[in-house]
Amino acid sequence: MRHLLLPILACVLLGSQPATCHAQTDDNLPTTAESAALVELLSDYQADRRAVRSFYSMSFDGRSYDRLGEVDAEARRALEATDFDALDQQGKIDYLLLRTELDARAAELDLQRQRLAEMRDLIPFADTIAALERDRVAMKPIDAQAAAVLLDGIDEQIEALRKRIDKGRKEGGADDDRLVVSAVVANRASRTVRNIARTLNHWFGEYNGYKPGFGWWVSSPFADAHAALNNYAEFLGKTVAGVQGRDDDPLIGDPIGREQLLTDLQTEWIPYSPEELIAIADREFAWCEAEMLKASQEMGFGDDWHAALDAVKQDHAEPGEQDTLVRELAQEAIDYVTDNNLVTVPPLVAELWRLEMIPPRDQRVYPFAFYGGNYMGVSYPTDEMGHADKLMSMRGNNRHFTRAIVHHELVPGHHLQGFIAQRERAYRGAFRTPFLVEGWCLYWEMVLYDRGFPRTPEERIGMLFWRMHRCARIIVSLKFHLGEMSPEEMIAFLVDRVGHERSGATGEVRRFIGGDYSPLYQAAYMLGGLQIRALKAELVGTGQMSEREFHDTILRHNSIPVELIRAGMTGQPLDRETQPAWQFGD
Repeated sequence: MRHLLLPILACVLLGSQPATCHAQTDDNLPTTAESAALVELLSDYQADRRAVRSFYSMSFDGRSYDRLGEVDAEARRALEATDFDALDQQGKIDYLLLRTELDARAAELDLQRQRLAEMRDLIPFADTIAALERDRVAMKPIDAQAAAVLLDGIDEQIEALRKRIDKGRKEGGADDDRLVVSAVVANRASRTVRNIARTLNHWFGEYNGYKPGFGWWVSSPFADAHAALNNYAEFLGKTVAGVQGRDDDPLIGDPIGREQLLTDLQTEWIPYSPEELIAIADREFAWCEAEMLKASQEMGFGDDWHAALDAVKQDHAEPGEQDTLVRELAQEAIDYVTDNNLVTVPPLVAELWRLEMIPPRDQRVYPFAFYGGNYMGVSYPTDEMGHADKLMSMRGNNRHFTRAIVHHELVPGHHLQGFIAQRERAYRGAFRTPFLVEGWCLYWEMVLYDRGFPRTPEERIGMLFWRMHRCARIIVSLKFHLGEMSPEEMIAFLVDRVGHERSGATGEVRRFIGGDYSPLYQAAYMLGGLQIRALKAELVGTGQMSEREFHDTILRHNSIPVELIRAGMTGQPLDRETQPAWQFGD
């Protein structure tokens, strides 16, 4: 296929001696004492950070971020004291993983502090409630009368805030009488206020009835404050941000800007600018369109591949039969990769998976499918949906789209990947990156397409649709965070250029920008797949490894940046200052 990197000897790329550049499988155990100690440091750091995050759990309390920063600083000191030259190759990779992780955590804490500061005028009561909860956790004696004084008047404070926000909405401008709040900050603040209300409710419940006299002092001001907080959260979310919990809710995201994108790309070991990645996506999109034209012509639709795509969408399972279709397609994919000796599929992987239907409300965000641990969530219309929505969902989950999704989510995709990750270098789980997690599954879409797994033009279109979608994800998500594309423009791109149903496109964009995924997550599918494809050309294309050996070795590295997997598989020289440099996208 086009755009496949020419097989180039790793030795030439790395500028090192041939003897160090042969493809390497790896021992799963450290080979030096320093490497073993580093694995222990990694494991301890992850456990410490989980413990601190669980204990200091108030996202609206800046002191929580300070305590996490102290844990990170302690780990950094231990890392810098490590004798890098005494590490084996996998140990050096672990060193670079922890160094990268610590840099990423520092940037993340800075961003969280910045976003908290942007909400300060909207949540002036946050420090009061955080202080009460900190004292409770520290097991300090409770002064119920003093606590009542602190809580008394929060409802009036909130009422004054609401009036200032309403005035700002009507008149604009910001001063002592008016507050102008963007939908983005209002939506974020709404979630934060709900968290504050939950914290206050938990604080009250831990004392009330257990401390004589506490309820006498605190019950009334607590009830007023708690009710005011919940009403205020609803006001910020529904009235100011416009989020009503309906399908036509506004699409609200939090763009991070170009500088933060560059920081995040460095963290993910991607040595490209956002603009360069968009150019790569445009190139791959053009390839997909050319393939679409070929399939369209075979189906008799000439150059109108959108018409061919519409025809493909009409071929869907009957109501109630989507689970049967998915089960058959899953077994087909397992048999194919096993019979062709492409990757090792342990017997438990083939045995331990199931299906679950996605509830109608969740289909607003997951209109197609997802992988949930050892099951595949499947979307399909239910009897409570409107007639037009039912038809749209069946078109979006047609047989050929579904065929391409199943091997992405199960085998050889996420299900196989997750099974191995729990057993091979599991301590690297904290460093998991979507460029490997999602890139692995997208890479298999490429492999299977090239091998002729799609037997008909309809099946090719089913696979090409998703591949175009992954290209589009790079374009729309990066442009959104660059401030160059609005959510509505993102939806229009997915509908007009990729061929999505509007409901599916809206659900996708809602997920892209909703804050539950990292800003680079959507770009990671195609870019990670291109990385693995480039590495395959380097090692399998030159005869240094078989396909099965190549795939099994990648999985044994766990879900870490592909450039570091490449370093492990090629023996690339590393030092403690090694930075992302691999140009995989030529």
